[in-house]
Amino acid sequence: MRNKCIFKIVSMFFIVYFSISPVVYADDIDYSEDYFPTDSDTLETSSDTLGKMSINSRAYIVLDRNTNTVLLEKNSNQKRKMASTTKIMTATVVIENCDLSETVTIPKMAAATGGSRLGLKTNDKITVRDLLFGLMLKSGNDAAVALALHVGGSLDGFAVLMNNKAKELGFKNTNFETPHGLDSANHYTTAYELALLSNYAMKNKTFANIVGTKSYTITINGYPKTIENTNELLGYFSGVYGIKTGFTNGANRCLVSCCKRGELDVICVVLGADTKKFRTTDSIKLLEYTFQNFELTDFAKIAKDNFDVWKQEHVDDFTVVKGISDDVIIDLQDLENPVIPLDKNFKDSINVQINCKTSFVAPVEANSCVGELIISVRDTIVYTIPISTTNRIAKKSILDYFMDFSNCFKFIFLNGF
Repeated sequence: MRNKCIFKIVSMFFIVYFSISPVVYADDIDYSEDYFPTDSDTLETSSDTLGKMSINSRAYIVLDRNTNTVLLEKNSNQKRKMASTTKIMTATVVIENCDLSETVTIPKMAAATGGSRLGLKTNDKITVRDLLFGLMLKSGNDAAVALALHVGGSLDGFAVLMNNKAKELGFKNTNFETPHGLDSANHYTTAYELALLSNYAMKNKTFANIVGTKSYTITINGYPKTIENTNELLGYFSGVYGIKTGFTNGANRCLVSCCKRGELDVICVVLGADTKKFRTTDSIKLLEYTFQNFELTDFAKIAKDNFDVWKQEHVDDFTVVKGISDDVIIDLQDLENPVIPLDKNFKDSINVQINCKTSFVAPVEANSCVGELIISVRDTIVYTIPISTTNRIAKKSILDYFMDFSNCFKFIFLNGF
């Protein structure tokens, strides 16, 4: 009887404790099983199943790295918490504002930071570079605070640097309050802007090297410590070469991945997945669909081919009233990013429309915009390319009119009435 009472008391204690205790983590301290999918988890990625794919994540995006073209998305402009993917910005700000060889003495505030940790203690000595590896591989919140205090002077000061960088990159729906991503009311981004940030960060060789490292040995107080990357796709999924995982109760499971196969190089962001398994399988489904179905398409060639045909068909239509000739030469302006990935299922949906003037009044100046070529895919405009003149047609002078009259009189005289 006594044992039963003790059991009930202990049971009630744990029930009450876990019902009232707030549990907030940043990154992969979710105590779920380590997970990497089998082939059966990716069977839904055949070319005709985009609409049928079951994606658990609340928001996602696949972005072409070369052109920032959105290939796949859901709720990609919805503001969401981003957990430890925050550290992409933290690392970026540190790398751009700090000597990585500097030694940092760990303050008490950093050592006391909870959630996922590198394991730093007050007064530990470690270089900025090793803190960055601890930040991005181990997802150490203690490393994040140490770096923020070292570079920004305070957490608020570092948040200013983070938000200034976000503004510099043109972000409208992103705001940072912390360097680690633990849940707070005004700490948020969108899948789209997180993808843009990731693309920017990965262009820095130091950053790319860090997040592409599977295992690394840092030094704390002169003693080595080997850490492993929390990114479950790195080293396992073909083409993945970075970048960051994330988990808090408010953000759920998040994952940002860079993946390249052949010439196609993309960033995949999933936010708000219910489990680690879902964030992994969601990422794989989206990446597999992308590489199976998208191919690089040269829209400059499509534009030129259609434009050449149009010019041939309208070669006799050009007239210049009061001009010394009707020989108007036109051409397309160059495209900044002419080669972008296109879903092969949409190849037959490419439409080219050309609107161009054929009648002019002299003078006609060179480099004058006289029309546009519009390329659309599935009724969505992809490119609007200006059409411009490349030569100048002068207005006839009195002498020109006199020469015309003379030539006409000569023709009549030689050929009779």
